[in-house]
Amino acid sequence: MQYYTWILAFHVMSFTSWMAMLFYLPRLFIYHREHADNKAFGEVVEVQEYKLYKYIGVPAMWATIISGSTMLFLNPGIFQSGGWMHAKLFFLLFLIAYSFSLEKIRLRLKENPYYKTGKYFRFYNEVPTLLMIGIVIMVVVKPF
Repeated sequence: MQYYTWILAFHVMSFTSWMAMLFYLPRLFIYHREHADNKAFGEVVEVQEYKLYKYIGVPAMWATIISGSTMLFLNPGIFQSGGWMHAKLFFLLFLIAYSFSLEKIRLRLKENPYYKTGKYFRFYNEVPTLLMIGIVIMVVVKPF
């Protein structure tokens, strides 16, 4: 437990980095789709999408999962403090699924820059915000 707060700090930093990718990558999808006729622009955005997902998003997601799992291992009693941790983990599962869905969309856009619409991606861009709100409320307010 001596290092618990350091692990927690790393967890918060990892989560923040992961969320940055989750917020920005769908925005790049909007640009990619809405400028599908501009092949040069599309090539630049594809590189940005790839690097954001592979170099920032994936490592930050795994760092978040590993640091969070480490904290749960060090403090298993947290599951006895109400259902807030279970709810947080429920939201987390959806956030992980959303993160993997972004890679699938990225690959589809690379094949077909006309995949979906800008409006669709604007809506899809709101999903991580809703999940983050749920996670933060569970951790800070602990309503259960």
